[in-house]
Order: sequence, then C-alpha cells, then structure tokens
Amino acid sequence: MKKRYLLALLLSVFSFASYSQTELTDDFESYTLGPISSQSPHWRSSSGVDGDGASVVNEEAFSGSQSLYISGNEFDEILLLVLSAPTYSVYTIEFFALIPSGKSGYFNMQAALTPDGTPWNQALMGGHVFFNCDGASGGLGGVTGVIDCSAFDQSFTYPEDQWFKVECFYDLDAQTWDMYIDYIQVVFDQPFAFGSQVFSELAALQFYPASANNEMYIDDVTLFKGEITQSTNDFEASKFSVFPNPVKDVLNIKSANAVDNVTVYDILGKVVLQENPGTISPTINMSDLATGSYLVKVTIGNASKTVKVLK
Repeated sequence: MKKRYLLALLLSVFSFASYSQTELTDDFESYTLGPISSQSPHWRSSSGVDGDGASVVNEEAFSGSQSLYISGNEFDEILLLVLSAPTYSVYTIEFFALIPSGKSGYFNMQAALTPDGTPWNQALMGGHVFFNCDGASGGLGGVTGVIDCSAFDQSFTYPEDQWFKVECFYDLDAQTWDMYIDYIQVVFDQPFAFGSQVFSELAALQFYPASANNEMYIDDVTLFKGEITQSTNDFEASKFSVFPNPVKDVLNIKSANAVDNVTVYDILGKVVLQENPGTISPTINMSDLATGSYLVKVTIGNASKTVKVLK
C-alpha cells in the first residue's frame, strides 16, 4: 500500500478562527472500500444511480488510511453536494488533492440542483479547473470558461505527486470566486460564467475524468457557510517564494518577513540541511547536496510551509 505519510506530516496546516459555520467534513474513514455514492447522501453519481461514480480507496491518504479516487474512467464522475444549496453571501469549500506525476485532474462548480433519483443536469459555472490538461504539462493548471482547455483565463502551478490543499471561496452575491493552493492565491475574481447557464444556487462541486489520463485523489473535505478568516497575521507573514527551481547551488527565498528556520529533507524524510537565518529573503547553499528531489520546509513566526525543490 503506497503512502505519503511524510508529505502529509510536512504539509503544515495553519490555525484558523472561523466566523463561519461548518456544514460538512469528510475524511473518508467511515466508508467501506468501493463506490461512495451508495454510502453517503452528499456524494452523488452523475447518472443518479447509487453505486456509480468514484470509489473510496486505501492506496493514498492525506490523513488516516482512505481517500476518494477519480480515475480516467468516464463513469468515475462524482458530485460533492452542497446540501444547504446557498444562494447568497459567501461559501467556502476546501479539500486536499493528490495528482501523481504526469497524471491529470479536474473539477468544476455546479450552479443548479437536480432532483434526486434522476441523471444530473449539467449546470457548470465558475469555470473548469484543469490540472495538467494535455497530459504533458505536469504541475501546470488553469481555469477557463470555454468548453475545453484550449485557452485559460488564469493559470497556476501545483505540486505533483504530493498532497496539496485547495480552497475555493465563492462570493455568491458578486458571482465570482477565488482559489488558493497551499494557502497561496492562484485564481482571482473568476466570474461564474459558462455559456447561457444562469446561477440558481451553489449546488455541488463536480469531479470529472476530463481525460483518460485523469488520476486524482481527494481527502479531508470541508464545507463552510461563510468565509474563513485567520486569527493572526501568520498567513500574510508566511508568504514567500523560492527560486530558482530547479536549483544549482544557491536557493533564494523571497519573503516579506524574517525567515526563522529552513529545513531540507530528502525523499526518505531525512534532514539533510538545516539553517536558522533570522533574516528577510535569505539564501540557502544547497551545493553540497546530490542531484534529486527535496522538500524545503520554511518557518516564519508560527507558520510553516513546505515546497518541493529539484536539484
């Protein structure tokens, strides 16, 4: 059974104070392995038939031992229902995702509910979200309001072969939405727009195998009525970027605040380099490290974030 316990451990989660109401959490640990649509009222197959759609597996997990898997099989299409079907204010949906190297993923927002027991009527709005749409652009994704991924309205990057957090903030009054990956905003004010579809309610997220190359795992889903806000300034303080990546000798960390600690792990989880720079935008000398993949954990104040760096 293939696990990524180290990555799950290193991908630190910040502490939030939420002025919102949690409507749903799902970590997939309570289900038996197999199709989820026959086991849960908030996961629904597009066919409307219980037993169709994505399956619970134990091959990968961000937490616990199980997750939801959407393969490249067209029958794996699955809907995460927003049971309250809100029509105004702000709503937040977040989940962890893993897309293996070279594989693809996809989801969209559905803007109208279809009654139970019938095939789902497509009500796509808020754009398609593609990860490695063409199968040859691993780590690259985009959002578009057209039928395919021939042109993106906004593009972004995501980490391959490791768990990453996806947060979608839906402004139902303005009919726009934002998306964050690992706490970094990558989609800004994307409109609810697709063809002639009219917004009725925030009905569901749809996870769909947009190609036979699709291989996407989902875990630790949370739905909030409202907007999540943070209780401290850790989020702003912890924003940083690293370059170049791949790195040859020196890794530059660009930050607005002093970096307290940098710890570099190899793929086996062994600490191979550790520094406590205590300065803004420090540099880390990685020239003595062998060629390969590394996880660089950067700590700023009480917040930490881990990024994958190639050498």
